[in-house]
Amino acid sequence: MSNKLIINFDEYLNTVEKLAVMVHQNYKPTVLVGIMRGAAPIIDILSRILKLPTAYIVIQSYSGKGIEDKQGKLMFAREISSLAVSKDFNKVLLVDDLSDTGLTLNKSIEWLKNYNSIKDNISEIKTACLWKKKSSSFLPDFCPVLLDTDPWIVQPTEHYEEIDISKIISKHKKG
Repeated sequence: MSNKLIINFDEYLNTVEKLAVMVHQNYKPTVLVGIMRGAAPIIDILSRILKLPTAYIVIQSYSGKGIEDKQGKLMFAREISSLAVSKDFNKVLLVDDLSDTGLTLNKSIEWLKNYNSIKDNISEIKTACLWKKKSSSFLPDFCPVLLDTDPWIVQPTEHYEEIDISKIISKHKKG
């Protein structure tokens, strides 16, 4: 497995802010579409900064212990989740946390262009990520961190995947 890049919460927020500035200065999206789960906190922050409606597509890709550096088969949810109306999907900013291999972003663009209730409203799709790994075949339109290696990126909330709820309960017991 390749090296790890451990991101603390302040670094994470700073990188999202840099992404917001890049988008604001170069594109006027009408909706933010986040690829779940990685884009969830990014979309939350971007939507507050850029004052835009949001939508989410759920894709499952990585799974299982010990395959952190491999991408699994992509499975898309049947529906997009959003309160945005069809006309909001004119200029889409598709957001993910990182461009790892490029497969997820490429397939997500294809999925959006074929999604019945919005496909006729889309005039443009641009992409944004916090990080692009060196070997990724996909260069996002907006990306504040272009890595010169392919590390496993450990994001600020990732440790919760390894913690059992009983440990959190014990931590917060009153007594």
